Amino acid sequence: MIQSVDRAMRILAVLQGRRMSLAEIANRLGLAPSTAHGIVRTLLGHGMVVQEPDSGHYRLGPATLRLGNVYLDTLELRARVAGWAPELARRTGCAVRAGVPLLDDVVVVAHEPRPDGTRQMPEVGIVVPAHACALGKVLLAFGPPPSASLQSMTAATITDPRLLALTLAKVRTSGVAAEAEEAVIGECGLAAPLADATGLAGAIGLVTPISGWPLPDTALDALRDTARAVSRELGATAWPPTVAQAVSA
Repeated sequence: MIQSVDRAMRILAVLQGRRMSLAEIANRLGLAPSTAHGIVRTLLGHGMVVQEPDSGHYRLGPATLRLGNVYLDTLELRARVAGWAPELARRTGCAVRAGVPLLDDVVVVAHEPRPDGTRQMPEVGIVVPAHACALGKVLLAFGPPPSASLQSMTAATITDPRLLALTLAKVRTSGVAAEAEEAVIGECGLAAPLADATGLAGAIGLVTPISGWPLPDTALDALRDTARAVSRELGATAWPPTVAQAVSA
């Protein structure tokens, strides 16, 4: 691992959703102020970080959005899901999300709002700890296990590694993960794996308010049907993917 690149990536990660002074960045990452300053100045030059003129604090810059858009535009999984998500939302009355792994998190790369006409926030780009959401549980069940401690998001979040292991074993057996208010209070969901020719590619899920939980079997069937269909389009020869395929992918 190249140390300077690693440090730059850590600085970008710590600035997600935050505005921080140089001293705060250095303290958070355990870096010397001079080291942090040199890396931040380089990131500034590339538009990855900007400095606020009034406070002097740093935040993520517009170049990160450009890179994110390029990534989404080249992601085949997102394009395939887009062809199926509206019908899945219509059949179930739920919002539809698709996500891919990002270390111990899951990042949402596609979002189809609930078809009920209510105001809903766009969710593409949100990052959720994998152990706390249905999409993430699928990714952990068929892919690598979490490498860090289990952060509590709500009172219902699973933070006991042994309980999480039992939960993931059930996901591997059924092919579907569920969560009720584990990441966001008032929000529940189901998710199923998406596979391609090499194994696990991501996950697709349904999201509903707590008032609509539990979802009926028809919603579960629709989710499985869509996961299989998207996986076929991605080149998968089997669904769900085997754990061995997912770990080696």
